Amino acid sequence: MSAPSEPSGSSAPAGAAGSPGPSASRRTVLRGAALVPVAGLGLAACSGGGGGAASAPTAPVDLGAEGEVAPGHAKLYRDSNVVVAREAGGALKAYSTICTHAGCPINKLQGTLLICPCHGSEFDAVTGKVRRAPATEPLTEVPVKVKDGRIVAGPAA
Repeated sequence: MSAPSEPSGSSAPAGAAGSPGPSASRRTVLRGAALVPVAGLGLAACSGGGGGAASAPTAPVDLGAEGEVAPGHAKLYRDSNVVVAREAGGALKAYSTICTHAGCPINKLQGTLLICPCHGSEFDAVTGKVRRAPATEPLTEVPVKVKDGRIVAGPAA
């Protein structure tokens, strides 16, 4: 009996000199293909927030009545990506609520503590300073004033 014939192509074992080398199995290729979308989700979570959220108002924004922010307190204006705090002495301060770590919009305010939902960075709403990493840079200050009894934030405010 004769030996079974080899399929056309190289008859050298995989990895032998002159052969194309080991080839990936179908299972290995499919596993790799399945991981690509998962890796993309991880990158999206750490990206600059996507949704086109501005880091601060690009024009003056009427946020509401002056009385909405009591001395020693803060108010989060999610739609404008701004937090406004009133110092104990009565002065208003405003900051962008786009996290300086990964660009996520901050959507949680507890007292005067802002908490980023992406990686847990925390900021002081009165000073803009980082209170908990991973962020290392303070929030961007936004001009703010009271005009006709209304809080206005943004350029030329």
